[in-house]
Amino acid sequence: MENNIFQLQYAIDTFYFLICGALVMWMAAGFAMLEAGLVRSKNTTEILTKNVALYAVSCIMYLVCGYAIMYQGGFLLSGIDGGEKLVEEALAASAENGFGGDSVYSGASDFFFQVVFVATAMSIVSGAVAERMKLWSFLAFALVMTGLIYPLEGSWTWGGQEVFGLYSLSELGFSDFAGSGIVHMAGASAALAGVILLGPRKGKYSSTGQVNAIPGANLPLATLGTFILWMGWFGFNGGSVLKLGDISNANAVAMVFLNTNAAAAGGLIGAMLVARFMFGKADLTMALNGALAGLVAITAEPSTPSPVAATLIGVVGGVLVVYSILALDKLKIDDPVGAISVHGVVGIWGLMAVPLTNTEASFLGQLAGMLTILAWVFVASMLVWLIIKATIGIRVSEEEEYEGVDISECGMEAYPEFTLK
Repeated sequence: MENNIFQLQYAIDTFYFLICGALVMWMAAGFAMLEAGLVRSKNTTEILTKNVALYAVSCIMYLVCGYAIMYQGGFLLSGIDGGEKLVEEALAASAENGFGGDSVYSGASDFFFQVVFVATAMSIVSGAVAERMKLWSFLAFALVMTGLIYPLEGSWTWGGQEVFGLYSLSELGFSDFAGSGIVHMAGASAALAGVILLGPRKGKYSSTGQVNAIPGANLPLATLGTFILWMGWFGFNGGSVLKLGDISNANAVAMVFLNTNAAAAGGLIGAMLVARFMFGKADLTMALNGALAGLVAITAEPSTPSPVAATLIGVVGGVLVVYSILALDKLKIDDPVGAISVHGVVGIWGLMAVPLTNTEASFLGQLAGMLTILAWVFVASMLVWLIIKATIGIRVSEEEEYEGVDISECGMEAYPEFTLK
């Protein structure tokens, strides 16, 4: 009887893990639509190409070496563990000690769930460097980011390893439930390094310091992308509970879903109100980024806050993202989609908010984890970007940027019927 119960729970947990991984994979479509909507029409094909290609690169690099680096062994191209050994060990323990309600899931499902997180981190970089970066330079960076930079910082956090053998973040009280820092802030740190080296788009900032708005071509598409990301985030946070097949974990999953949704709503309302106060009008792009900011903010700890607290955490994220986007513009850091603000600045807030509701986390531990991830990813990314810049270059020519990178990088346009000949 216990054997049958265990096998059922194993099947439920593994299936739940796979479905959540599929939801996170769907976020790749959300990033693609969001970014395609927020860039100019002449750069649409290239941004879509980057998003589909980075997903493929992430999957291959994490399979080849990333997972093994992050979890000290794991598996490489061959020898993927479907979980048979884990099942045998768990069944033996159950027979000896009695069924205790714990379960394991397939090793292959764990890899699938982890690899879509890697792709999410890389997707953040895509939007920030849009409209002026060479396609192949971006993909060259993706190889290193997904194969080494992200897996190494992941090994110090979710992998439980010491940071270069010096200190343990878990012993310091660091906690990041689903990746506000490990995934989102890491992606934003890599993006920031690239944006600094790239410089702003032509015409974005005048010699007098004026910021010139460069509107996106398709706000309905950007809105669709935001809703796709909102939906996919339930897999992102909900799947990080890791299990579903017992009462305790089922209740935890339900609370995570509830809090994730509440934070997104709070973030959107917070950003809209701030935009109304500052600009006198409802700004759709700020509202969309506000929803995403709320999602990023709650990702570090969606299980312990009350729904009201989760909403307030999201509201703070939504307020922060508006001020951050404006501050980066003043610093002439050109981020076409606001990715550095949404995932970086709000990712920091998400990490630092964890001890407010999770007594097992400490502010010192959160600060140590935040600084470790930020420093490693930014410095390593800057080094890689510099190498790429010195070899094949990272920025298209001024003429190519003016004509649009769709033609120069991809040889086709997204909306050819609207082009004047």
